[in-house]
Parts: sequence; structure tokens; C-alpha cells
Amino acid sequence: MKNLLVELFVEELPPKALKKLGDAFASLLVDRLRAQGLASAESVVTAYASPRRLAAHITQVWLKAADKALQQKLMPVSVGLNTAGKATPALIKKLQALGVDVSDPVAVVAGLKKAPDGKTESLFYDSLATGAALDFGLQQALEEAIAKLPIPKVMSYQLETDCELPGWSSVQFVRPAHGLVALHGSTVVPVRVLGLTAGNTTQGHRFEAKVSPVTIADADSYTDTLRNDGAVIASFTERRAEIERQLASVAANVGNGAHPIQDEALLDEVTGLVERPNVLVCEFEAQFLDVPQECLILTMKANQKYFPLLDATGKLSNKFLVVSNISPADTGAVIGGNERVVRPRLADAKFFFDQDRKKSLESRVTGLDKVVYHNMLGTQGERMQRVRAIAGAIGLQLGGESLAQAVNAAARLAKTDLLTDMVGEFPELQGTMGAYYARHDGLSEDIACAIEDHYKPRFAGDELPRNLVGVVVALADKLETLVGMFGIGNLPTGDKDPFALRRHALGVIRMLIEMDLPLDLGVLLAQAEPAFGDKIGSTCSALGEFIFDRLAGSLREQGYSAKEVDAVVSQRPQRLGDIPKRLAAVRAFAALPEAPALAAANKRIGNILKKALDVDPHVSQLLLREPAEIALYDAMKSVVPVATGQFESGDYTAALQTLATLRVPTDNFFESVMVNIDELDLRLNRLGLLKSLHHAMNRVADLSKLAT
Repeated sequence: MKNLLVELFVEELPPKALKKLGDAFASLLVDRLRAQGLASAESVVTAYASPRRLAAHITQVWLKAADKALQQKLMPVSVGLNTAGKATPALIKKLQALGVDVSDPVAVVAGLKKAPDGKTESLFYDSLATGAALDFGLQQALEEAIAKLPIPKVMSYQLETDCELPGWSSVQFVRPAHGLVALHGSTVVPVRVLGLTAGNTTQGHRFEAKVSPVTIADADSYTDTLRNDGAVIASFTERRAEIERQLASVAANVGNGAHPIQDEALLDEVTGLVERPNVLVCEFEAQFLDVPQECLILTMKANQKYFPLLDATGKLSNKFLVVSNISPADTGAVIGGNERVVRPRLADAKFFFDQDRKKSLESRVTGLDKVVYHNMLGTQGERMQRVRAIAGAIGLQLGGESLAQAVNAAARLAKTDLLTDMVGEFPELQGTMGAYYARHDGLSEDIACAIEDHYKPRFAGDELPRNLVGVVVALADKLETLVGMFGIGNLPTGDKDPFALRRHALGVIRMLIEMDLPLDLGVLLAQAEPAFGDKIGSTCSALGEFIFDRLAGSLREQGYSAKEVDAVVSQRPQRLGDIPKRLAAVRAFAALPEAPALAAANKRIGNILKKALDVDPHVSQLLLREPAEIALYDAMKSVVPVATGQFESGDYTAALQTLATLRVPTDNFFESVMVNIDELDLRLNRLGLLKSLHHAMNRVADLSKLAT
């Protein structure tokens, strides 16, 4: 038993997928080796991934797996043996198929076992399966790992055949492979894949390796040999940590509180681009800082993979960090080259910004009529009018005429920056550039912020709009998308959601709940539909269910139990801002000693009422005969009005705790009173009493959902 190393040396791998490819390669290899008994559960796998290699180091790998005892079920005894106890032709054929020597049938039958198998007795054959050899097992593991790699896009390339007849064969992999290392300890495992035969040599850094090829003495010296002789940090994790360390160190030397922008995706991508990182400081002309820093940051990150430097206040400086893949004695050429490359990018951004400001946002409004939004829903101009109508209605509800006018102005201009050169070049800046241009046009800060914020929240955990104007326009924008797409049947399916309807629904939920807006969800959806005219049908019911499904999932992710969420959401409360208070009330109620009995009683009442169908909640005191039903009625007369007052004032926790005092009379009612008796008037009166109780108990949440 020794440690195993496998490395595939390839051309430059896609950097954004590198870590995932490296982890998958190592995981698939060790899983397959474990399945064959060549590695154990204690075997530790370490994944390596650099721009030109995928590798795995696996501890405790056997040269040959242990033999394994097998018991093969053959057939029922009645089928395999005749009345004389001799093997039937069916049994002989089955044994031959298993490779058993049947030249002496009597001896073979004597070696079989009989054992109960359900209602019958069956024949079983014991054998010893030879353990797999490493060369065979690793060959299978490699082929399976390569076949199952999560490759973003497969590349086809040609290999010259090594047979007697000259020719070429086609190979498919993420990138052309040029080398294969397979070492069990210091011994090469003779496996072959992608037209390559395993050896013990690989290639180091393209320019800085001390030797070429790099010889790996044994599996355990892989990383040290690559680092020392090949100038390569093989581990993705180590390389990423080294880049982070250098970024922080170099930024600190710049002074003035300088620090690199935090971007985990960019850090992962750059880690996938370099084999041995070397962070250098570069700078650009300070005049470019007149351009909004979002534009400069985006072009440096997206186009050049640079790390912009911010000062202590978070303002962009004219310095940036480059992660180089080479470490020359004189870094001047590398720094100068990167500074020359970034300058045209920044100049383009400055040109776009200057050109865009020559036209006001207002002058671009008519241009929205020429931009198609959706072939069934019209242009961006039509969409803008719908958003204005929806926003105006919400604005009137929340702030009267003054707010309605402000949101109308913001909604009218919110999409105009889509027609600017800057957003055309960098779509990620939509909204952000609109705010800059709005301020340049002399518009109020409320409107400028609303234009920028109406896309928020863009993702889970994103901040909400900063002011009420922005909240209203953001709500209207998301509702327009949801209602429109549901109206034409363009719904998300499985993992496909091209119009991000799930994200829009969660955005609506977050704004309504976190800002505790006094808005009714059903009313919002009903108000949005008329803005579409005859382009869509009714969507309120299906869209409402979609939003509540998203709400339930979101609440469970926040740590609420499935029972708590189901109890509240199943009631479909239209004022979503109340939901946190309802959940808190349910949690407090569930902790009461009376809760289990009341939840069970509530479930029982619900089942009774469901069978009775349409029940009138009216109760006649004259028809109350049994002491237990009179006691329950009297208790409800004193308790329910108090709980109702607490509910209407928004104190849901107190309301449920007040109702908990009904436990004893409710239990006594079910112990002593028969509801479904023959006398119709008494039966209907008792059903009415239960209906009243059921309504009172379930105003905050469906307590039956808490029953076990």
C-alpha cells in the first residue's frame, strides 16, 4: 500500500472552471478506486489544479485489491435439482455461464448451499472474486473520471494513430492533453488515456522552470518538485492564498490606506490564469478619475483581470494591481506593458461618458419605442408606460399625490440609460449610469437614486432601494415583469428561468416584508394587470401561488421550521409585512404547554368542518344543551373578543396566548359532546360553534399544521 499520484498535463484550461474541474477530477478518481477496493475510506485525496494541469494525490492505495468472497443466488431448489437431487440442465447452464467447471456435476452440487429465500428454498454458489490490480483499476477510474468531468465546452482534436496503418483519430477533452503521470509510490502505473501513456515526467512553468521536463521521483514529492524545479504552485488553494497575501502586502506598501477591491470571482479566475503569481503595482493617468469609478473598476476587472486599488475612504485611486505569471529581475517592462494596455480601455470609458452626457435622459425617452422588449409584450417604451402606471398606483397608496408624481418621473426615465454608449458597452452598469446622468441633468437626488436602485435587490443578500421612490419603482418594475411573463405563459421550468422570475418574486417579497409596507399582495397583482390591456389574461391566482412558494422557501432558508412556515403561509396572508410577527407568534405559541392539545383539536375541528361542507358560524344559545358545550361557548364569549382586539392591533403573540386558555373547555367539549348527532338543529348549532372557534384560532396561522 503506497500513495498514488495522477496528473494530466494539458493546454491552458478555462480559468473560471478550473477549480471545479480539479475538484471533480480528484473526487471521481478516488471514488472509483474505493469502489474497486483499491482505496479505503481512510484514503485522503488532495486535488491540484493549475492552468495547465489537473492532478490528484491519494493516500493508502493498494497495488492489488483484496480478494472478495461472493455468494451468487442461482435459482430455486425445485428448479435446479430433480427429484433425485441431481443437477437439472437449467442449473448446469447457469453454472457454466458463471465459469464453473461442471465436469463433475455431483461434486458441483455438493458444493452448493441451500438457504431459505422468502417462501422458497434457493441454491447459492460461493466463490472468491479476485481483487482488481491497480493498473486495471486505475485505467477504469481514469476513463470514468474523464468521461464525467463537468466540462463547460468540449474540444475535439486529432491524434496520430500508433498502429501500423498511418492515420488520425479524433479525441474529445476540455483542452488537448500532452502528458500523463501515474505514480504508485515511485513506480509508474502503466495506464493509457487520451492517446497518452503514463510516465513520471511533466512540464513546469513555460518560462521559469529550472529543467524541462520535470521528473517526479515519487507520488509524495510532486508538489515540492513542481515548486522547486518547475516554478509552479500546483495547489489551487495555495496559489489563491498566495495571491491574496501578495495583494494585501503590495497594497499596504502603496500607503494611504490603499486596499484592493474585494471580488471572490475575480480572485478565482486570476488563480486559474497563473502558475506562480507575482503581484505588481501599476498606475494610470489621474485624469481618468473624472469618469465614474464603477466604469473604471468594471473595465479593469472584466477586460484586464486587474485589481483596482481603493483608498481608505473607498474611493478609487489611479493605481491598480496586476497578478503577473512571470517574475523578471526588472519588472519595468511588465508594468509598462500593462499600463499601456489599460489606457485605451479607460480612454474608451471616458469617451462614452463624455458623449452620453451630451444628451439628456429625457431626450432618450422616445428611443425606447424602437427597442423591442418581448415580441408578445411590445417595446421598452410600452414597458415603461406599464411600469409608470403600476408605480403611480402604488405611490398613491403609500404617499399620496406627491409620491405618485415623483415615482412617475423616475419610472419614465429608469430605462433610458439602456440607450447610452456606456451601458451598451457595459450592460452591468444599467441603473448606475442612469443615476449619474440624472444628476448631470439636474434631477433630484431621490429620482437619481430611484433610477439606480430600481433593479435592487439584484441577488440574494443585496441591499434594498435607499428611498421610498426607489422602492416603489423597483416594486413596479418587478411586478410588471412577473405579471407580463405569467400573462403570456413564459414561466420558469426546472433550473431554467431566463427572465429571473424567481429572483423578481424574492425581490418583491423582501421589499414588502423588510420595509413593512402597508400593501396587500393580491391588490398589487390586480392593479398591475390593467396596465397590459388585452396583451395578457388573468394571472393573479397562479402568480400569487408562485410568490407564496418562493416565500415559503425563503423562510425555511432563514431557519424557520417547515411546520412554522406552513402554518403561516398556508393562510395566504396578503400583508406580507405581518409575516415575521406571525411567525414569532407561532413559535411562542408552540412553546406553550397547551399548544399540542390545541393544535390537535384544531386539526380535528378542521376535519369535521371539511366533511360538513358549508357551515354557518352562527350559534344559538338556546340550543346549547350539554354542560361542556355551554362552558366552551361561555369561555369563547370572554376570550375571543380579547384575542380579536389583540389580533387587530397587530399583537399576534398575545392573541395566540389568549386563545391558549381555551384548551380545557375545548378538550372537555370533545370528551363529552357528540357533534354529528341525528337532531339537525343541534348538529348545525354545534358545527357553528366549532366553526366560530376554528375561525378565531386560525386568524394568525393554521394551528393544525403544528399537530404531530
